[in-house]
Parts: sequence; C-alpha cells; structure tokens
Amino acid sequence: MKKRLNKTNIKNKTVIIRCDFNVPMKNGKIIDNTRIVKSLETIKYCIKQNTKIVLLSHLGRVKTEEDKKEKSLKPVAEELSKLLEKEVKFCRNTSGKEVEKEVKSLKEQEVLLLENTRYEDVEGKKESNNDKDLGAFWASLGDVFINDAFGTAHRAHASNVGIASSIKESCIGFLIEKELNALEELKCPNTPFVVILGGSKVGDKIGVIENLVEKADKILIGGGMALTFLKAEEYEIGNSLCDAEHLEFCKNILEKYPEKIILPVDVKVTTEFSNDTPSSEKDISQMEFSDMALDIGEQTIEIFENHLKDAKLILWNGPLGVYEFENYKMGTDKILNYLATSHIKTILGGGDIVACATAAGVNDKIYHISTGGGATLEYLEGKKLPGIETIDDDNIKG
Repeated sequence: MKKRLNKTNIKNKTVIIRCDFNVPMKNGKIIDNTRIVKSLETIKYCIKQNTKIVLLSHLGRVKTEEDKKEKSLKPVAEELSKLLEKEVKFCRNTSGKEVEKEVKSLKEQEVLLLENTRYEDVEGKKESNNDKDLGAFWASLGDVFINDAFGTAHRAHASNVGIASSIKESCIGFLIEKELNALEELKCPNTPFVVILGGSKVGDKIGVIENLVEKADKILIGGGMALTFLKAEEYEIGNSLCDAEHLEFCKNILEKYPEKIILPVDVKVTTEFSNDTPSSEKDISQMEFSDMALDIGEQTIEIFENHLKDAKLILWNGPLGVYEFENYKMGTDKILNYLATSHIKTILGGGDIVACATAAGVNDKIYHISTGGGATLEYLEGKKLPGIETIDDDNIKG
C-alpha cells in the first residue's frame, strides 16, 4: 500500500496537493463541480493540520496561447472558495518568481491554487512530457507532496510523477485511497462477480475483457460494442456501429467463454443517428439492412437484471445505449435504477457511466463511483499507474 495522508506528518508544513479539477465548463462557468467536491476531504484535513496549501491541477488540453483563454482555473478557485467557505488565493502563473513569491507569502491554513498546469504545454509540452526541471520547481515549493488526482494517475506528468520524484516525502490523498480500496476488491472479488461493459468500441475494452473474463462469472455487453459481438455471431446489424477491426477478437472470446458473455437479445432501432427519427424494438434476428441499433431492448434489460440479482459485486464501465439521446437512455437508466434500489455492491468504473449515474440521480446509492476514466480502465487492464507507483511506500517512511 502506498503511504496514506493520515499516516503522514504534515502538521505546520507546506503541502502540494495534485487535485483533479478537470471539470466540464461552458462559457467560463462550471457545469458539474463533482470533482471539486471530491477533493474537499483532503484539503479540509490539511487545513486542520495547520498547513500552507498549494493546489495544482490541469484543465483540458492546452496547445496554443488561444487555448489558455478558455482553460483558466480561475472559476475553480472561486467555486472552491464557496465550498470551503474561505478564500482560495489564485495565482495566474504556473512557474517562476511570481509563483515562488505567492507561496512564500502563504500563512498557515491558507490555500493557493496555481493556474492550469497544462499552460506549461504550450512551449515544449513540459507538463505532459514530465519535464524534469518543471517537476523539480513544483517540488521546491513545499515539504510534502499529496497526490489526490486519480484521473491522471495513468499519466507520467510533471505535476504528479515529476514532483513525487523530486520531493523528500509523498503520499496519496483520501480520494485516491478510496479509489484504490474499492478497485482492490476486483483482484479477488466476492462471487458471483458480474461485469457490465458498454460504450462504443470493442478495441477500447480489449484489455479489460482479457483481464477480467477469468474472474467474472458473467460479462454483460451492451452499447455499440455489443453490435460488433453480434456481427461476430453473424447477425445482420444493418447500419449499426461495428468495430470491424476487432471482429476476430469477439469471435475468439465468444468461442472460448460461451457461457460467460451475455449479449442483447433485442435492441431499439432507428434509421439514422438522431433522437427524433421514429424508432422501434426488434429481436436481434429481425434487424434489417437499414436499421441502426442505439439501445438495448426490454427483454435484454430483463435478462441482464436476472443475471445481476444474485451478484455479490458488480463492475460497470460504459453506457448501454446512446445516452446523450433521450430516446436511447432507457437501458442504462433502468439498470442503474435497478442496482441502486436493490443495493447490490456496484463499482462504476469511470468515464461516461459516471455521468449517466449523475444524470439519473443515483450517485448516493452506488457503492463506489470512480473519478478516473483512462486511469480506471488501465487499472482494470492490470497496468501499473505511474502517478501512484512513484509515491512513497507505506513501509519506507512513517
């Protein structure tokens, strides 16, 4: 286990916290503050420990000077001030003398947020390429580094790996600790263990399928990727999405694990990728050349629920239909509500399914909702996450 925040002596020290404030924004306003709210436990703990707090985060991708105008963290500082009910100072720079000056002027229990770390990507991609000097500069600002940004843990950036490699002491924050504790359950899961996989492309989930198929009792597949599996079984899928490059993979998995892979038996179809075009439900054997499947059908929902009812643990990644269209979110919403009301231990594995759960209003009824998208997927594939690997081990210090 990596060194945890509550096992680290931070009292009266200057701490650098890598947060995940990569929140959705529109016209300079925050649309969803969930990631900011998730960071509060670690920040409040550090305030109580009488520390001086320096916060780092990225926001989107920044490639040009023009990008900077829409990718400032200033609105995050304002939102964080409201949530903490105390001023969060904001520095419009990411490095240099001005940053050093702002940090040195901090008093105990004060919080300073630096500007978007990816501003450093405009010239030479220093943040994303883990520039050694940049990581060392950020490390020089404090005594202890706390990584609490699980969403970037799969990236070796200057603001996580770079700082941890250059500072004397590092640990994980409460958010990453919760993520790792929940995901650790997947290594030796209580059975029956059921996996739900959705999303568009099979290629995005090959590593997850290969890593979990031996552990899972069932893998329920929906979304666009289900159509590729159905095509591999030689069903007519019409104009539906098909990841043709991975048809052979689907055939092999279906042949090797015929009892484990559960596919839709009916789908909701239309004739074009639109919410407004007339739709109907069809058995998968009745699909025609002009059909486009955009959601699972009622019979499939019933079958999925039947496989889920006795599960001890469920992992879900990816929606079961085109969730952004109101007419094709039924399958995802019904299964989400089924799991929420039946209180089956469920882990939502990051990305789009988390947004679906938020929209459906069931977040507080789900056992664990991962804040990582790519990080969660890579963890589920069995890969090591560099942003966590570089943190001190619990048995080394403290």
